[in-house]
Amino acid sequence: MSNFDSSYCYSFPAVRGFQAGRPFYIATCPLRTIPKMFVFDEDEVPPELRAQRTLNLSRIPEIVKYLVDNPKDYTFSAITVSVGSEVQFEGYESGSQLGNLKVPLDAQILINDGQHRRKAIEEALKQNPDLGSDNIPVLFFVDEGLKKSQQMFADLNKYAVKPSPSLSTLYDKRDQSSEAARILAAEAMPFVGFTEMEKSSISAKSPKLFTLSSIKQATRSLLGLSTKAAATTEQTNLAIEFWQSVYNATPEWQQIHKKELSPAAFRQEYIHAHGIGLHALGFAGNALIEAYPDSWQELIPKLKEVDWRKSNPIWRNRSMQHNKLSKASTNIQLTANILKQTLGLELSESDIELEKKIEQ
Repeated sequence: MSNFDSSYCYSFPAVRGFQAGRPFYIATCPLRTIPKMFVFDEDEVPPELRAQRTLNLSRIPEIVKYLVDNPKDYTFSAITVSVGSEVQFEGYESGSQLGNLKVPLDAQILINDGQHRRKAIEEALKQNPDLGSDNIPVLFFVDEGLKKSQQMFADLNKYAVKPSPSLSTLYDKRDQSSEAARILAAEAMPFVGFTEMEKSSISAKSPKLFTLSSIKQATRSLLGLSTKAAATTEQTNLAIEFWQSVYNATPEWQQIHKKELSPAAFRQEYIHAHGIGLHALGFAGNALIEAYPDSWQELIPKLKEVDWRKSNPIWRNRSMQHNKLSKASTNIQLTANILKQTLGLELSESDIELEKKIEQ
């Protein structure tokens, strides 16, 4: 016999479904109710679950900013919760899967997926209370005593795969530096037709040269942009001009486009077939444009003097570590130092300090 008391409960219009023979319920809840209903308090979480559910507070400000900056154009996926007590579902009609879900007010509700979204909603409502009338889907599982919640947490996260940086760059229409990278891939040599748009790495036999994410990173360095800074139209046009100029001064890139050199052979033998070379060019280009804002184009042809072959001893302990390419930021900077010197630029104090380390 059920001990459910419907006098003191939350009530939601909901849809009932079944997985593995167990019922679950999908309801939409106003954002303003989320912080009140789903209180995240580690003292209330069973000890064996706490280690998996500690909030990473550094993630919250970014999510809050996303909500507050895009009140008319944001997307939040469902929050998944376990209800640690009996619930009641009243179908609108006999046998209907549409009805009202009733959850006791004193029920322990544990968030299996979405605790960072819950906290971000709480903080965003302080800045923009109007968001409170929006809704978010909530997926309710009944787990009396929260006996299965730990396994549910593992199951929900087992097959979650973060999209590659290139795919995120391709799809993120709000990030202006991503927009700049997409424009470069479509309009600037050496990227046109040779950009891997989805994957974060390039296979040995791929006909592509650079990933979209490496173009984005190198161009950020070229323009001196921080991670979140937007590239203006003027800066994007400057980047197009720069990479086109470098292409004109890089015989191997031209050979690729003329089909005189295969991408596979190029990757095997040359540093500037990889992201580290592109990134180093971005750093060197930033220093060049800063030093010669009106005449930098005249100096770019000096890059023809660079011997980019991996076997060139000059790259040892720079882009090459133990005969392998190194993508570490220090190695990118040391590679850029060679390019700066080739372009006739003076090294900065920080560049000189790095050079001293390589000499030790």
